[in-house]
Amino acid sequence: MIVVEAKQAREKLDMATCIKLMREGLSALEDGSAMQPLRSVNKLPHGNLFGFMPAYLGDGNYFGAKVITAFHANAGTEYPSHMGYVMIFESVHGSFVGMADCGVITEIRTGAVSGVATDLLAVRNPKKLALIGAGAQARSHLAAMLVVRPGLQQVSVYDIRPEAAQKFAEESEEKYHIPVQVASDVESAVRDADIICTLTPSKDPYLKLEWVKKGAHINAVGTFTPVTREVTSELVAASRLYADQIEAMEKEAGEYLIPLSEGLITREHIKGSIGGLLTGRAEGRTSDEDITLFDALGLAVEDVICGRYLVCGE
Repeated sequence: MIVVEAKQAREKLDMATCIKLMREGLSALEDGSAMQPLRSVNKLPHGNLFGFMPAYLGDGNYFGAKVITAFHANAGTEYPSHMGYVMIFESVHGSFVGMADCGVITEIRTGAVSGVATDLLAVRNPKKLALIGAGAQARSHLAAMLVVRPGLQQVSVYDIRPEAAQKFAEESEEKYHIPVQVASDVESAVRDADIICTLTPSKDPYLKLEWVKKGAHINAVGTFTPVTREVTSELVAASRLYADQIEAMEKEAGEYLIPLSEGLITREHIKGSIGGLLTGRAEGRTSDEDITLFDALGLAVEDVICGRYLVCGE
């Protein structure tokens, strides 16, 4: 049995490699060669979550599941908000092959999926990136955005904890040699941004239509339940909306379900999935004026394909 702990996983799973894996996994899910049921998320006391996310990969050789806890109160402590393992089994006999730290996988693959979406949907020469939230996902998303849009010239970051935003800015400027401005609020952070990534566990929407420029691309990443969201209904209605998986969006995405219940959008408002864009089954941006919105829920196939790579080297 192989166990890949966090340090080894982070050394091996670089962002460019993970983006390639996400393209493979999302394409396989779209064409039906990879399969996954909806995840099971169980509520624990104090708003904490325990999740089980299974998937069968399209290669026919492996399947697995992510077993994870989500304790958002860990923010700012020595503990990450998400902890657990991705468990990998071989498909001939069903034997257990190994497992890999899912905190690192979740962190990197989430940014990588947004990287794929951004590459497919954002304008070709963006200048400014805005990050709302300054935790692990801000670091993952900055890395991903710079892989797919290396010409970015400016980054702004906002966090309800100013000290976290300041630390992120200092670390990122040193690592990437790109100016990072700490914003005093969300509105100033997203002003004139070509790419916006919302990366918070907020229960209530805070990103407003009137703050977002025409032609912007948004990765809405931080929430993943039917009753939580980061983007207002008006902004969703004004955007071209894309899912990581349409079936999951229709059951789990507050960004979609709430404006649907309000009558602001219909089922046809979903333009497609990222896998659909990759396989040519969905239409992407139609003009430089479109606001595009990718609402990420996180998929088991994304985790399991990373686990396969870390455990099996494939």
